[in-house]
Amino acid sequence: MKNELHYYDVYPKVFPAGKEIEITIKPLGIHAEIIKDSKAVDLFVLGLEDGQTRYWPERGNNKTAEYEVTDGNVIKLKHTFPTEQQYFLRFVDKENGKRLLQLNVYALAEDLCGRYPFVGDLHMHTCRSDGRQDPVIVCANYRKHGYDFMVISDHSRYYPSLDAIEAYKDVPIELNIVPGEEVHMPDGNGVINDIHIVNFGGNYSVNALIDSEDHCVEVGTAKERRTFNGADCPDVMSEEQYYETIKEFAKTLDVPEGIEKNTYASCVWIFNHIKKAGGLGIFCHPYWISNVFQIPETFMDYMLETAPFDAFEVLGGENYYEHNGFQTHKYYEMRAKGYDFPIVGSTDSHSSVNNENAYLASTMVFSPVNEKDALIASIKDKYSVAIDGISKEFRLVGDLRLAKYACFLLKEFFPLHDDLCHEEGRAMKDYVCGIEGGKETLEFISGRMKKQREKYFAF
Repeated sequence: MKNELHYYDVYPKVFPAGKEIEITIKPLGIHAEIIKDSKAVDLFVLGLEDGQTRYWPERGNNKTAEYEVTDGNVIKLKHTFPTEQQYFLRFVDKENGKRLLQLNVYALAEDLCGRYPFVGDLHMHTCRSDGRQDPVIVCANYRKHGYDFMVISDHSRYYPSLDAIEAYKDVPIELNIVPGEEVHMPDGNGVINDIHIVNFGGNYSVNALIDSEDHCVEVGTAKERRTFNGADCPDVMSEEQYYETIKEFAKTLDVPEGIEKNTYASCVWIFNHIKKAGGLGIFCHPYWISNVFQIPETFMDYMLETAPFDAFEVLGGENYYEHNGFQTHKYYEMRAKGYDFPIVGSTDSHSSVNNENAYLASTMVFSPVNEKDALIASIKDKYSVAIDGISKEFRLVGDLRLAKYACFLLKEFFPLHDDLCHEEGRAMKDYVCGIEGGKETLEFISGRMKKQREKYFAF
C-alpha cells in the first residue's frame, strides 16, 4: 500500500463525470497535516489523459480549484470533473512551485455509475475433487486475500459448492459464495469430450444429469443435492441416454469438416444446460499443456468463432507463458477479426495455501450488487476485466476503458478493501473451525464492506 493511502482518507474516490462533487481529504495523523493554509497552496486538477500542461496548453489541463481547510486540517473542495478519466489533485506551494501532495480520483461516464467493482474467482478446486483443503476453508482463505465472490467448482461435483454455502448460512458474511462445478461428461459410444467447462452459478448440476458420474455415485440423485435452493431441474439420465442424446443433437448442427461433431455437440449441450440453469458457462484454458495443448487449435478457433459459451477464461491455471500468454494473444486476435465475447480470469486453484498459483488470476466485475445473477449479467454484458497476478506488478486483460478504471481501483481502492476482507476471512475460518469468537466477530463487523463502497463511490 503506497504512503498516500496510509496518510490520507480521500472520499469519494469515484463519482460521475460532469457533475459537481464535494471531496473530503482527511489526514490520518499529524505527519500528514501538510496543507494548513489554502492561501499559500494552489490545488491543480489534472486529467491523466489530457497531456502535459506545458506542451498542450489549449487542452485546459491546468485548472486550479478552490478549497478550504477546516478543523483538524481536513480539506474540502467542490469541483466538476468534465470527462471520464483519472484525475490528479496536485497541491503546489505558491511561493516556490514545489509539489507538496498529489492524490488521485476517478470520474465515470453514466453507464458505469452505479456499478461497483467486485473481485473474485470463477474456477477453483477443493479436497472434494483433486484439491487440498475443505471447501469451507478455501472460502475463508480467499476472503482473507480480498475476494468478494467465488465458486467452488470441483471436478464432476456440484454438491461441494452447496456444502460451502450451507456452512456459512447462519452467520452474516459479505463474501458471495456461488454454486457451481467443473463439468465432465462420460466418454463412450462415439462421444468424447475433454473440453473443460465451468458452470458458474447454475441453479442445477450438469454433472448430476448423468447417474453414473462422480456426483451421483457419491451423494445420490436427490434433488436437494443437485440443485440450488430446490430449483427446477431435468431428470437424471443413463450414460447410454446421454450418448444417444448427443449424437442426435449433433445431427442438427452444421459443423464443418475437420471439427469433431460429437465433441462440439457435447460442449453446446453442456453450455445450453448451464444457460437453462441460469448460470455462466465458461470455456476454460485451451492452452493448458496436458502432454500437448489440451485442445487442437482449429477446434479452439471454431469454439471462439461460434461462441456457444458465455465467457472465455482468458487467464488462469498455470504460470508458464504459453498458458495465459497465448490465451491473451488469442483473445485480442479474435477481437481484431471482429469476434467479441466476455472474458474472465480465474486461478483454477487446487490449494489456497503454500501454492505459487493460489492467486494467479482473478476477475473484476462491475456490477450493481454482489449477487449471483447480477454478476452473471454484468459479465455477459462485458463489464469485466481479467487480472493477471503472476508477477508482482499486476497486468489487465480486456477492454482498454475498463482496464484504465480497474488499474486505478487496484492502486487506490482495493488495498483498503482488502484490509477489511482479511479480517472477515480470519473470522470465517474461526467460525467453521469452532474457534471461540468467530461468530461474534462476524456479527460485529457485518456491513462494513457495504459502508466502504458507499463512502468511496458517489453513486
